[in-house]
Amino acid sequence: MPFRVGFYEVVVIDKALCNSQDLMVPPVEGVAGGGTAYGWGDSGQHDSSQLRGTIDPAKVPSIDLVHAWYMPSTANVGPQDMPRPVEPISLLAARNERESIQIALRPKVNWGRSGIAGAVQVQCTDLCSAAGDRLVVGQSLTLRRVVPVLGVPDALVPLDIPISQISLYPGETSSIWVSIDVPNAQPPGHYEGELIIIATKADAESTVQCLGKAEKHQLYRDILKIVSRLWNLLMGKQWMKWWVERVKSATTSLRRVLLSPSFSDFFSDNGPVDMMDEDSISNLSIRLKLSLTVWDFVLPTTPSLPAVIGISDTVIEDRFGVQYGSKEWYEALDQHFKWLLQYRISPYFCRWGDSMRVLAYTCPWPADHPKSDEYFSDPRLAAYAVPYSQVVSCGDTEKDYLQREVDILKTKSHWRKAYFYLWMSVGDGFPSPQTHPTQILSIENHFPLNQDQYDSLRSMANEIHAYAPDARVLTTYYSGPNDAPLASNNFEAFLKVPEFLRPHTQIYCTSEWVLGNREDLAKDIIAELQPENGETFRIPCQVLVPLSALLHTQHRAVMWRVWKEGGTGFLYWGANCYEKATVASAEIRFRRGLPPGDGVLFYPGEVFSSSHQPVASLRLERLLSGLQDIEYLKLYASRFGRDESVSLIEKTGMYLGPERYTHEHMPIDVMRSEIFRTCQS
Repeated sequence: MPFRVGFYEVVVIDKALCNSQDLMVPPVEGVAGGGTAYGWGDSGQHDSSQLRGTIDPAKVPSIDLVHAWYMPSTANVGPQDMPRPVEPISLLAARNERESIQIALRPKVNWGRSGIAGAVQVQCTDLCSAAGDRLVVGQSLTLRRVVPVLGVPDALVPLDIPISQISLYPGETSSIWVSIDVPNAQPPGHYEGELIIIATKADAESTVQCLGKAEKHQLYRDILKIVSRLWNLLMGKQWMKWWVERVKSATTSLRRVLLSPSFSDFFSDNGPVDMMDEDSISNLSIRLKLSLTVWDFVLPTTPSLPAVIGISDTVIEDRFGVQYGSKEWYEALDQHFKWLLQYRISPYFCRWGDSMRVLAYTCPWPADHPKSDEYFSDPRLAAYAVPYSQVVSCGDTEKDYLQREVDILKTKSHWRKAYFYLWMSVGDGFPSPQTHPTQILSIENHFPLNQDQYDSLRSMANEIHAYAPDARVLTTYYSGPNDAPLASNNFEAFLKVPEFLRPHTQIYCTSEWVLGNREDLAKDIIAELQPENGETFRIPCQVLVPLSALLHTQHRAVMWRVWKEGGTGFLYWGANCYEKATVASAEIRFRRGLPPGDGVLFYPGEVFSSSHQPVASLRLERLLSGLQDIEYLKLYASRFGRDESVSLIEKTGMYLGPERYTHEHMPIDVMRSEIFRTCQS
């Protein structure tokens, strides 16, 4: 039967889906999508060759000055990308899902000065349904500019809402990342809105330029009224002197601006306003239609697949100048924890000790602190790390501390989320299980290395299980102790590690690169586990998303691989592990000896602006998309079985293997639409 996916009609016969290679799609190398459908047409091309001399953007249609077109969230829009014709875009999303799209901008001519081609203002409207429901700008809709890191588009720097102004440079393409977060309770239906782009002078006031005359005057009157009332109120109060002084200072400055001749004259009722009116803006602007179909199902708040990713607390201490254990330290960790939860990630903080033993903890407060329950009971958290020793010393012996923590936590309903991550050992290199012992990989490895380290790990696990027999210990492993081989060859030794660690480990983690392209080896690994005893398999990835691979890798596919190979969780070693710096705004430098970007999924906001909020990377956003795809596949598997879900991603051409996955957006759309169609019937 035929059904629509955005602008494409797809024919589904039973469950045999059309292979994406048979579909006519734009020849965009490296473009993949998800929840998006794009139409390309020949309309909208304007000849700008007649523009000569000084150009006044207030008198020229913006489409004669700048190219604007849509690109999917999985496309890497570089400065040399050339314009594409554009048609309205239709996004597809469940409730409690984030979908994103990019607007690419490239100047046709120069209308600015001082090396800038010109500036554009970008404004987005609410998305509205025929029933009157809304997805509100600033709440559900956000804009971020894609900023290159080491020449690769990666950092997503927030822009002002609802109107932003950005500078364009001659001969360069820029990109704006538009995200739509659909609330849990959002009514399903079809929502429509606009993205409005208008060329302007580089020094124009972005906010007032796009408001109508009546709106501008009302804004002026409302602000002046509020400030005047607040000023009168404060002048008669003596309480809370410190607060009053701060507000008085702010209101004095704002009042001075509002009453200044240049500002008040600008909003005066007497005489014309020296700016474009709303009709001119409407006639000159580029208007891009944006629509979203919200499906009638909700992605679970608690992620089905725990993705645990480390945050280095020492990097936070050094960069933000906060002392270990201070009030500011707790506040900084709290900010990072809460910010990462929006990405369906279960963060843990980490601090390396002697012999690379790791202190892994999700909550810096002890189990009897109210913040502990707040952290661990958060429904967005799928798993949490319990520290083996004290995070901040409270005077107890290590043994007393551990027993008290476990005794408190095991009585809680969230204890089922708990795990202990005891060892992250870093060596100079390991032979691959599939290679000769003399062939060494020059890559960081996070595993116990020798008999002494394994014995130490066993001892810690025994102590934990003495207090809580059902406690889960997570161990990253490679091939067993190198000074006491478990078998005559590397891979056989690797397969024997679960038997060697039993019953001291319940969650077995091995790196994705251990398997290489041999996804069949995952079956051999899982076959060695005892799920009836609570043993599970998780895939940690050493080099998940380096910048060096960004232009050639579909990072969303990492989660497709986890699903296909039967992983029950995902572990990544670091999200903020850049080189040490002692100033928050210092340039980001990646760690020497690692691929650029490895261990870094977000940046300090201070690097790009005065904001103190972290700045996400493209790679983090795509990881979120992959985790959302997991929820779709799990829903499908609940109806038709896990094998059918794997068959689905293969039939659509979405994912066939570690090096065979889609670089087009269509297969992901087909997968999601088929799951919605079959699971809602």
